[in-house]
Amino acid sequence: MLAIDSKSFRVTFVVVFFLILGLGAHAQSGGSATSITGTVTDPSDAVVPNATVEIHNPVSGFDRITITDNAGRFSISNVPFNPYHLTVTGQGFAAYAQDVEVRSGVPLNISVSLKVAGSSESVTVQAEGGGDLVENDPSFHTDVDRGLFEKVPLESQSSSLSSLVTLTTPGVVADSNGLYHGLGDHADNSFSYDGQPITDQQSKVFSNQIPQESIQSMEVISGQVPAEFGDKTSVIVKVTTRSGLGQTKPTGSIKTSYGSFGTVTGGFDVGFGGQKWGNFIAASGLNTSRFLDPPELQAIHDKGNEENLFDRVDYQVTNADSIHVNFGYTRSWFQTPNSYDNLNVGVTDPITGTPLGPTDQRSQIKTYNIAPVWTHLLNTTALLTFGGFVRHDDYNYYPSANVFADGTGLIPGGSSATVNQNRTLTNAGLRSDISYVKGIHNLKAGATFEHTFLKENFNFGITDPAFLPSSVDANGNTCFAGGIAVASPCTFLLPIDLTRGGSFFPFRGRTDVKQIALYVQDSITKGAWAFNLGLRGDLYRGIVHDSQLEPRLGISYNIKKTNSVLRAAYSRIQATPYNENLILSSLGSQNPTINAVFNGANSQAFAPIRPGFRNQFNAGFQQAFGKFLVVDADYFWKYTHNGYDFSIFGSTPITFPIAWHNSKLDGVSVRVNMPEYHGLSAFVVLGHVNARYFPPQVGGLGATIATGQPFRIDHDQKFQQTTHLQYQPKKTLPWVAMNWRYDSGLVASNTNLDNFGDALGFLDADQQAAVGLFCFDSSGAKHTASLNNPLTSSTCNVLANGQTTGSATKIVFPKLGTFNVDHNPTRIAPRHLFDAAVGDDDLFHGDRYKWSLRFTVVNLANKTALFNFLSTFSGTHFVAPRNYMAELGFHF
Repeated sequence: MLAIDSKSFRVTFVVVFFLILGLGAHAQSGGSATSITGTVTDPSDAVVPNATVEIHNPVSGFDRITITDNAGRFSISNVPFNPYHLTVTGQGFAAYAQDVEVRSGVPLNISVSLKVAGSSESVTVQAEGGGDLVENDPSFHTDVDRGLFEKVPLESQSSSLSSLVTLTTPGVVADSNGLYHGLGDHADNSFSYDGQPITDQQSKVFSNQIPQESIQSMEVISGQVPAEFGDKTSVIVKVTTRSGLGQTKPTGSIKTSYGSFGTVTGGFDVGFGGQKWGNFIAASGLNTSRFLDPPELQAIHDKGNEENLFDRVDYQVTNADSIHVNFGYTRSWFQTPNSYDNLNVGVTDPITGTPLGPTDQRSQIKTYNIAPVWTHLLNTTALLTFGGFVRHDDYNYYPSANVFADGTGLIPGGSSATVNQNRTLTNAGLRSDISYVKGIHNLKAGATFEHTFLKENFNFGITDPAFLPSSVDANGNTCFAGGIAVASPCTFLLPIDLTRGGSFFPFRGRTDVKQIALYVQDSITKGAWAFNLGLRGDLYRGIVHDSQLEPRLGISYNIKKTNSVLRAAYSRIQATPYNENLILSSLGSQNPTINAVFNGANSQAFAPIRPGFRNQFNAGFQQAFGKFLVVDADYFWKYTHNGYDFSIFGSTPITFPIAWHNSKLDGVSVRVNMPEYHGLSAFVVLGHVNARYFPPQVGGLGATIATGQPFRIDHDQKFQQTTHLQYQPKKTLPWVAMNWRYDSGLVASNTNLDNFGDALGFLDADQQAAVGLFCFDSSGAKHTASLNNPLTSSTCNVLANGQTTGSATKIVFPKLGTFNVDHNPTRIAPRHLFDAAVGDDDLFHGDRYKWSLRFTVVNLANKTALFNFLSTFSGTHFVAPRNYMAELGFHF
């Protein structure tokens, strides 16, 4: 293990800190975008006003046009890091073109000299071709501009950013509730909003995401990890937000929509400002009867709403100094969806004997974020950035008014408890970095300090009168008899048994996590070679302490003759535990009452979850075929000591992190892009991942996999792909877009689903119907489970070996005798999903004011499918059935 002690780390910190100060005399750095400025002149060096300047990236779709002023100057602000093709045209002049690379926050200044049209002097104009489609970068990544994702049909309105990442990024596996698994990891993903690092979970059951309306473009890094990034690095989403800088005329839109499940949305965005300042504001709201992905095809008790506000302010104080502030606030409220079993039909209150109503669990999340940044341009090659941020999540979980409605033990695998929780996470920090661009070097050095304050309060009580009588002590003897707890674990559980006059068990946890990261990296371009060299140091001080030195190395080679790029990379990474319910997970197992809930008399106290370390290798290539197609492929192999996941607290909706001894992940990611050609554009993203975890469990609460051999966790999927087609013959005509999504099926991690016979005895009627269980009787007649008619062993033909002749439509059992948790586990059935959208961005062909209309259908073929089923880690969730959305917009 490559680790360093605190003394060595402090020495490293001081050295790098003074290195940054020394560079500060010459440099400064920005977030994920910069500006391109310049002057256009004629052959006599006179300025050329009213010339048209355009930059374009054919792969991401980024395109910006501006006009030179009376002094021949032009400026394009908020340009994401990427290569671009720049063209300049002016009346009476020959066209000019060149390729420009934007790789740093240092502003790019370009001088353009136009030739007179018809001049005998030769003028070289670089037309876009295969060379513009490939990118000589050692790190595999995906670029997506707003012009593309505004037309992509999205599966989720309440977590649109997660849906966008899932649809456009290879190697990303879709999961329920806005969650996605990046390259085989569970939520090991981070976001960078204009340079602000966010490594906490962003799915809709943990936190609130920034609204899609605020995003201008994004770059998703899934290859070699640059030294400036740490913690959660399987997928790094670099978001550049929209700005009002330079918009002397207010520009924006007002939109509203209505769709299936009574879904109503509304919102506006507007950008305005001047040459020295700008303000962009976006606000939106959502109300729906299908907020989360439910455990049934029909959404029961699944209402939710969400309100977003985003504001970005830019101010150019001097020619060298600027200030940029992001502010965001989001509130979401939603019900926990019920299954048919949660309707509690025929179930009575164990105290009063009166009928119980349906389970009524709800959550509320309030999130705010403030991130000011100051930048100072020291000279034409150097930029200094200093920023701060504070982000706060306040999560409240509310149980049913009658706590016994939350579980009485009548549901197989269901809850036997009720719980309420208030959890807050406040992440505050400072960041500073320096960028220096000179010759072949693009150098960046920086430091980030983060202080995360965690508070976890929850109350827990047993609601199943049969829970204690079924418990035994360490010797297998009944530990509860005659209303008396006679042995452990019942002696710990009786005081919290609400059916026997007990009271709630209170858990109160407070801690903070301090992290310091120092890094230096250099992107070197020499001829056809490109190198990414970096070194990062992480100091982690939470419930446990750890530190790491992390070298990063990437290399690529551009074969210009064939428009090919070859690359390979290595990354060393310190992996940090999830912060959500970290205190419960790390310290709760030390409490005998909490421990007894999980494993009874066989409970064990696991150590607090420690940071882990990862060795990651990447190798890939990029190949352009003319100017019409580019293929980008990457192979990854990741070994992680301390493989993290989430588990469920006592069959309640509360989840917490756990850690396994190690994980080995490998797979292939492929992206195929077809830039726009006569109005048609397309992309395909493909992925295959092996996600193998190795016991023993080394952190968190009770073990969830009772096996000593490696196992495929529920992030493992053999193959998934998304194909997106988009066509608009002319800018003034309507457009059409379509997605084809295929998933071969995640691993079904519940050990009671090894074969049909096990499932038949374990599942109740509702669960049998949900999974589409069926069998054949002795006469060969087929029987399919329904809510009122479950299958039984007497219904199904029993073979000589004791197995029954049956299967399921929504999960895939291995052939008899071939089940293996590592090499042949039970999986969710494959699914093909189709989405479509059609729209017109200018209904009445207006000039200054325009009306737009859009109609979207998700799951066009109305495919009934599962994300997962009775997962040990996440439960059961159905894919949304066919649903519609019509949107009307006014643009100014």
